[in-house]
Amino acid sequence: MSHYVYEPEGVCSMQIDFDIDGNVISNIEFYGGCNGNLKAISKLVDGWTVEKIEEYLLGNTCGRRPTSCADQLAKAVRQAYNELNK
Repeated sequence: MSHYVYEPEGVCSMQIDFDIDGNVISNIEFYGGCNGNLKAISKLVDGWTVEKIEEYLLGNTCGRRPTSCADQLAKAVRQAYNELNK
C-alpha cells in the first residue's frame, strides 16, 4: 500500500490524500473545498478501484468550471496508479 498526495487544479480543494493498494483506493482526504460534500464523496468511493472512480467521477464539473473536486480525484487516482505501475 502506498500513500499519495495530489495537488488539484482549478478547484477550491488544495490537496487530496489517499492510499492506493494495487488499483484500490482508500482513506481519501480533501483539504479545502466543500467540506460536507467532499467527506461524503470520500466515504462513498472508499474501497473502489481506480477504474470505478473514473467511471463515476471523471468529467464531473462544478458550476462554470471545466472540472470539480470529484473530477480531480478521478485524475489523481489514475496518476497515482500510472506512476506506481511504470
